Amino acid sequence: MQPRSTKTTSTVVDPTAVRPAIDDVDEIIRTTPAELRGVLTQLKARGFSHLTDVGGADYLKREPRFDVVYLLTVLPTHAATIAEIGKPRRARVLCGVDEGQSVPTVYDLWPCANWAEREVFDLFGIPFSGHPDLRRIEMPDDWEGHPLRKDYPVRGPGRDRTPRPPFPGKENVGSRIPPTREAAERLRQEINERLHHGNGKSGEEKA
Repeated sequence: MQPRSTKTTSTVVDPTAVRPAIDDVDEIIRTTPAELRGVLTQLKARGFSHLTDVGGADYLKREPRFDVVYLLTVLPTHAATIAEIGKPRRARVLCGVDEGQSVPTVYDLWPCANWAEREVFDLFGIPFSGHPDLRRIEMPDDWEGHPLRKDYPVRGPGRDRTPRPPFPGKENVGSRIPPTREAAERLRQEINERLHHGNGKSGEEKA
């Protein structure tokens, strides 16, 4: 079956609104945050009862900049085997979101959207209004920025690094110059002390 695009809501002028053919998607729908819940409620009533995933996409130079993507599937309830299910019908809903704009949660329609919406919020910074527990789910709570944004620095945000402990004889060791006898002796003593300390702790833990 050739995929088709069904217009259930108003579309916006957008170069990405018309997508290339996707073999496993029957319907591709573009909508806005204000109309999103109505579109998804309509699809669910038509049998698209399974929310497969919620994801995000960042189009840095486009307006609206972001897409929140909903993947829905029709799963026959009367089928007893996988063979009876056959090829499931699928729908993809693209919700365009501007910078700083929120999207209504669909947690009440599909409880499985809880963590998926948190992941989109964590990695793209798109808030979901009405979400019962909107907080980071993958990155630490004090992490700066959202890693899947196109303008996110490749090396990550600047963070203070814990200083390394002093290395005995480091100033005396070069790429081709061997350490002096005194520096080598200090290094040997330091290694022995660390080994002894580690063995002691290991013995205490076993005891």
